[in-house]
Amino acid sequence: MQLNLRGIIPPMVTPLTADKNLDQQSLKGLIEHLLSGGVHGIFLLGSNGEAPSLTYALRKELVTEACQIINGRVPVLVGITDTSFEGSIEMAEHAKASGADAVVIAPPYYFPISDGEMEAYLEDLVPKLPLPFLLYNMPSCTKMNLSMNTVEKAKNMGALGIKDSSGNLEYLYDLIETFQDSPEFAIIVGTEGFLPQAIERGGHGAVAGGANFFPRMFVDLYDASVTKDENKIVEIREKVTHLYDTIYNVGKDFSRITKGIKCALSIMGICDDYMALPLRRFDAGDRERIKTYIEIFEKQGIR
Repeated sequence: MQLNLRGIIPPMVTPLTADKNLDQQSLKGLIEHLLSGGVHGIFLLGSNGEAPSLTYALRKELVTEACQIINGRVPVLVGITDTSFEGSIEMAEHAKASGADAVVIAPPYYFPISDGEMEAYLEDLVPKLPLPFLLYNMPSCTKMNLSMNTVEKAKNMGALGIKDSSGNLEYLYDLIETFQDSPEFAIIVGTEGFLPQAIERGGHGAVAGGANFFPRMFVDLYDASVTKDENKIVEIREKVTHLYDTIYNVGKDFSRITKGIKCALSIMGICDDYMALPLRRFDAGDRERIKTYIEIFEKQGIR
């Protein structure tokens, strides 16, 4: 099965209740918000989904419920990265049973591993996967930056493409150049501000965290990048830059982007901002700052 992974694929947050259960009602509202914004796919259990902090039971419940709500309207990607090899297989099998379209694999976190160890890991893992897979480069959380050689080997094993969240523009360009003769191999950027450059060079889309709350803005940026509408690109990029300077820049913790996304959704009445431990939601002061920023964006017609 070859999915055509293109466009804006939000790394959806996991709506939680105060007692850390899945908020099923808010889940439906969030998914409909994303789909009404025109997104091209949904990525469950990524970093913004707080996947490593959730129980297997909650992860499975999220995947089952989300797939039922989405009901084939867009491709569903499920993160299965885990410290446990068997845990990854278990989640992949559940994703398949729930109707997901692909799984997403980053290097197992905690132990630093070499390229050779990652390649051997994929050689063991991939034959056991019941779904196609997307590779995920996330060095800030995994202690390794996937080499071009490792990515090439993953492609030869059947990888649909790679999501690059390194934040390194030169690495992104290197990926695009290395695989320019394989247009079916999707290069998806995780640093959403890089989207226009990625599309211009031959990339295919973005897993944009901000698309959780402003999906249409990122879809419009993708469309403008594809059609080379320079005036529109400049206009929307200014808004994305402002988003980085405001909503993503509240608080001092490294978790401020994920917390900011959930807080924004809470202020917009889409889902609450309860976090899975060890993360905690913003205090009243920071929440008020997010509220002010959201109101400014909304007055500008951004959605």
